[in-house]
Amino acid sequence: MSSDHVQSAERPTDDGAAPPGDAEAPFLDLLARGATADAYEQPVLRARAEGRPAERIAALEHAKLLALRVRAELEGRRRREAELSALFETAHDLAGLRDVDAVLQAIVQRARSLLGTDVAYLSLNDPARGDTYMRVTEGSVAARFQQLRLGMGEGLGGLVAQTARPYVTDDYFRDERFRHTTTIDAGVRDEGLVAILGVPLMLGPHVIGVLFAADRRARVFEREQIALLGSFAALAAAAIDTANLLTETRSALADLEHANEIIKDRSGVIERASDVHDRLAELVLRGGGVHDVAAAVSEVLDGTVEFTEADAAPAEALEASRAEGHAVPHRDGWIAAVTAGGELLGALVLRGHPRLDPVDQRTLERAAMVTSLLLLARRSAAEAEQRVRGELLDDLLDARDRDPRLLRERAVRLRADLDATHVVLAARLDTAAPDADQEADARRRLWSAASHLAATRQGLAAARDGGTVLLLPLAPGDTATDLARRTARHLGTAVHEPVTVGASAPVAHPAADPDAVVAGYEEGRRCLDALRLLGRTGDGAAAEDFGFLGLLLAGDRDIGGFVERTIGQVVAYDARRGTDLVRTLDAYFACGMSPARTKDALHVHVNTVAQRLERVGRLLGDDWQSPARALEIQLALRLHRLAGPAQS
Repeated sequence: MSSDHVQSAERPTDDGAAPPGDAEAPFLDLLARGATADAYEQPVLRARAEGRPAERIAALEHAKLLALRVRAELEGRRRREAELSALFETAHDLAGLRDVDAVLQAIVQRARSLLGTDVAYLSLNDPARGDTYMRVTEGSVAARFQQLRLGMGEGLGGLVAQTARPYVTDDYFRDERFRHTTTIDAGVRDEGLVAILGVPLMLGPHVIGVLFAADRRARVFEREQIALLGSFAALAAAAIDTANLLTETRSALADLEHANEIIKDRSGVIERASDVHDRLAELVLRGGGVHDVAAAVSEVLDGTVEFTEADAAPAEALEASRAEGHAVPHRDGWIAAVTAGGELLGALVLRGHPRLDPVDQRTLERAAMVTSLLLLARRSAAEAEQRVRGELLDDLLDARDRDPRLLRERAVRLRADLDATHVVLAARLDTAAPDADQEADARRRLWSAASHLAATRQGLAAARDGGTVLLLPLAPGDTATDLARRTARHLGTAVHEPVTVGASAPVAHPAADPDAVVAGYEEGRRCLDALRLLGRTGDGAAAEDFGFLGLLLAGDRDIGGFVERTIGQVVAYDARRGTDLVRTLDAYFACGMSPARTKDALHVHVNTVAQRLERVGRLLGDDWQSPARALEIQLALRLHRLAGPAQS
């Protein structure tokens, strides 16, 4: 054995074991540990420093080159696995979509995301007009660019379509390989694009369009990126060619599923991302809420994730996340802004996890995006239901010849019962707005609050005559007055301004009698106007609350109801006991409220008059002789007397 081999055998390795007696051993160890490329120089440098023979150094150099080739091969395979994973996820997404536009939009979004470009877009050929037009854009901000139409052979896209080959330019305006036109250059300049990559969409030998990825700065697209975009272009062409989609997708999915299983086995990070994707999809499908999303992400990221309103999140970190479009670190956690169309809806806050790898960061960002979609969906659903409730109430008020059966069916879908007794309420804000825009905004807030109240009470609400009208069910034992006052308090609290509410008398079976709903609305408006004239803004009332004035406010002039509310207990007492309390009251008021003159008019003793008046006080209340009550009682007595001889 040579001295080199002896020394090598006698020198222990880093882990204490004796190394193999060949030059490849240290490089195999580096491969096993996944060391960087620079580390492969160390065995050679060490051998030279130790004065090893030239043959030994040459052997190490040869082994190093072989090891670097193996490492490069492994890196290429890892990169290919990542691309296969991305393509699999794309195909998986496409499988859940049902129309071509959605498929193309998904492809463009994924292409932009994976290539990391500012903009991605797709154009399709128009055989009828002999040109090509912009079909889908992602990341574009210029309207003129989004509406471009290119003649065949014009611009970089025209060159790709004409030659059926991918083309790339790192500086569009200095590239003379394709024909520039004023229209195309103006659109590209508006968008601010510099580097553009275009690949053809092929159906057999025919080019049907071009898929682009572009940056607003100079950039060199690598061969692998061109190949990856070409793969997306193939998926786009397959989506358009629906006749070939099923066969091609089945074959691709079989290969990609196998690749995905390999990736899942080798990468725990990707497995977590897939898990959260599935959980979020399930949550969306079964109607979960934003807090369910936060709980699911908490489990996956092994931290505490909470959804907070925008005003409750750290302002500086939230604004940074909104501006960058990514989750940002904050203290011992991360914050991801929840936005939609530039509107800030809230934030997902991850606590107890100061460090995140890129995939977990992307998971948090994806959860924020799903949260924004859930919030928008909830808002859209609420607004749609509000509109439908408003349309039904408008039909009750305007289209009185509407079929009651159809009205009932529409109400049932809104969980409303138009055969129950309801009250019509007219509501209006009583704070003057400084300008028309603020007044309109205040009315919208009132309508929104009224619509929410109607939805929770199984009623209806609509904007009308500068205010809001509600049709709410009347609970057993409740009165129109109670309902009006509660509604005024509820709406006033919701909009932070005084809201005055006038109520109608109860309306039975609104679906069968829309005229009663119309009359009820007019009565509610009169009560509303009376409240405002009396300075009772921010209050609620019905006609019955205004005493004899209620006869003027009520739509059906409910004389019997007024008499019953005012002296009904006295009339009933006479009917049960055979007494003359009503006649005594008539005589008492006719004699100027003098007991002495009253006893002469009735031909009874003055003590008898006093006893009868004491009984009246117990029936009507101690304040029955106050000026306001006395006036109402005298009017009720006269109406009772005029109602007929049997009641006089």
